[in-house]
Amino acid sequence: MFKKLLIANRGEIALRIVRACREIGITAVTIYSEADRNSLHVRHADEAYLVGPAPARESYLNGGRIIEIAKEAGADAVHPGYGFLAENADFAQACVDAGLTWVGPSPECIRTLGDKVQARKLMQEAGIPVVPGSEEVTSQGKAASAATRIGYPIMVKAAAGGGGRGIRTVYRPQELPTALEAASKEAASAFGHGALYLEKFLDPVRHIEMQIIADGRGNVVPLGERECSIQRRHQKMIEEAPSTAVSPKLRRQLEEMALRAARATGYTSVGTLEFLVDRKGRANFLEMNTRLQVEHPVTEMVTGVDLVADQILVAAGEDIPYREVPMQGWAIECRIAAEDPFNDFLPSVGTVSFVSVPGGPGVRVDSALYDGLEISYYYDPLIAKLCTWGRTRLEAIQRMRRALREFKIVGINTNIPFHLQVMEDSHFIQGKLDTGFVEKRFAGRKENGLREEQVALLAAAVLAHRKGSQRGPAPGRRPESSDWRRRNRPGRSEAGARGWQRST
Repeated sequence: MFKKLLIANRGEIALRIVRACREIGITAVTIYSEADRNSLHVRHADEAYLVGPAPARESYLNGGRIIEIAKEAGADAVHPGYGFLAENADFAQACVDAGLTWVGPSPECIRTLGDKVQARKLMQEAGIPVVPGSEEVTSQGKAASAATRIGYPIMVKAAAGGGGRGIRTVYRPQELPTALEAASKEAASAFGHGALYLEKFLDPVRHIEMQIIADGRGNVVPLGERECSIQRRHQKMIEEAPSTAVSPKLRRQLEEMALRAARATGYTSVGTLEFLVDRKGRANFLEMNTRLQVEHPVTEMVTGVDLVADQILVAAGEDIPYREVPMQGWAIECRIAAEDPFNDFLPSVGTVSFVSVPGGPGVRVDSALYDGLEISYYYDPLIAKLCTWGRTRLEAIQRMRRALREFKIVGINTNIPFHLQVMEDSHFIQGKLDTGFVEKRFAGRKENGLREEQVALLAAAVLAHRKGSQRGPAPGRRPESSDWRRRNRPGRSEAGARGWQRST
């Protein structure tokens, strides 16, 4: 087993991995940018090192510097979390070349499956149906010919990357040139690679994914499906497990396709296969994510599996400790983001002056929120993941409504009012979902007094909090900062990596 693991990420996912390391008995090392000096993932880690300035390209995307820190800290392994360098095959290979264990699939797997065109070919060879589409299009003429063959409407998609970037929907031939140019520019900016391909635009469909874990001895275990159809601009907003659209028969089909895909690629670690499922229950492969997913908590809640800990154990060479895991109950995740849902979901920046997270039976909050947190434009607006579990889907929804109303965040706008509206929507409650749900059901929606109610409740909460804080700390209790000591090595500059180490 590893003695020390470096987490090449930030925020709630870095904190999630720190907690898994603690339970396994591994020393957790984190990195932080100048904007994240006071972050919870820094406070909770055993050691933390300054990686660079606030911009991600100078800090969390600086692979060379991250590897330097890992070696300086004496780490055995690197966990990339999700986002940033998690699906960067070159960074994974650089870690391996530096003698570090990569907590994830092999660099070869990442490279192959990260190229969506190549991944489609592999799945077809494995007998897995794919969404009708094309190979890489290298000119407008070839794109036009492929679009005519596929049939409009189509989607222009980036061959690399994810997160909804580099995608444009095209309904008519005259729209194609503009869409190609815009998608290629966005893909090149986001992923450093502007290659494109085309897919048939299917509507209505549901976005269903299958979670798997595979070890180095050929064992592959499917861990159930997740429903990810509530999304905006191809970015997921709400996920749940299981899915109301998946029958036992379809679940077996998805599991079989996932097993074939993993074995065809020699896959190890956790991974997710994404499918589009039409009204007739026909599933077509969309892509495979070679990393831990943002929405992994809902799978953990219905299976009882610790995906992060098991991912680390598999990377250390251990076998998967189970072969079949049934799902029990229902889990829902709402992604809480610093954005204004009633102003085209524009990002909200500022200082979180007060936060109070919900609790109670069946409620889980993965976040790195704290009073005084600065929300900036430097990073993704995702600030928390609120998950609820129930014996039935309705119970999970009712619990989510209660938890959303308890979640208090003062100082910035959040999308909590949007999530409340979804949880009260009749179509959502009935499970009538597809990938166009948000556009069809929430276009032009107003606040309906939700924000005014929230503001009044939050103001009262802040006043109560401030009144309580004026009383000072309890007698004999040291402030939190006294539990830490800075470790400055001789000759190291402010711009260099600084370690922080817990006092014993």
